[in-house]
Amino acid sequence: MQSRAATVEEYLADLPADRRQALEVLRKVFRDNLDPRIEEGMQYGMIGYYVPHSIFPAGYHCDPKQPLPFACLASQKNHMSLYSMHLYGEPRLLAWFQEAWAATGRKLDMGKSCIRFKRLEDLALDVVAELLRRSSLPEYLAAYEASRDGSSSSPRKSAMAAKGPKKSAKAAPRGQRRHGG
Repeated sequence: MQSRAATVEEYLADLPADRRQALEVLRKVFRDNLDPRIEEGMQYGMIGYYVPHSIFPAGYHCDPKQPLPFACLASQKNHMSLYSMHLYGEPRLLAWFQEAWAATGRKLDMGKSCIRFKRLEDLALDVVAELLRRSSLPEYLAAYEASRDGSSSSPRKSAMAAKGPKKSAKAAPRGQRRHGG
């Protein structure tokens, strides 16, 4: 559920007390550990952490008027989310993160870049803090640009290229078996 709040303070004020408290704690972790060049504000109806146009003038490819997203915090219908875009494009960082999280004994509910949680206690805050400290802005920008220019230095494109092209198989007419050969 996307918020219409214009400021982070408005966003937080609109939340139930338990979610507000959880996101405020997580927000402090971000502010204490994130590269100081990354800015905080509202982006796509969430609390956004982004690379300002003064550092990356091209902005976000989907909407160049928007600064490049780095991470977001959100209160969704059934959970809260921490979106960590730099994990999606940096396989070594993702591997470290998953291993460090597993070592805490906490369950990791994660999509490609989304870490879902219902309570603050579900998060490994020390791992999140270390993730933010390990996150290199130059590496994030390089990975982002590589993914946009189609070069093989992009981790995702390299992995896809290694798999080879998708094979399209024609379906056999109904009632007939298809044989390889």
